[in-house]
Amino acid sequence: MVLAAAHRDHDTSNNADANLAAFCQRCHMIYDRPEHQRRRWRTLFRRKALGDLFGGPYG
Repeated sequence: MVLAAAHRDHDTSNNADANLAAFCQRCHMIYDRPEHQRRRWRTLFRRKALGDLFGGPYG
């Protein structure tokens, strides 16, 4: 079993003791899933917007 430190507010610069929680890796990934999905959507949206801006619309 490996423990991972999770940031409760998903802000990696906030390392206050009250903001950290110890989870196993599986629980950590489950806890962070909504944040990972949000960031993934934002990254894909940004890539598409940059592609439209500089390379024209996708085919």
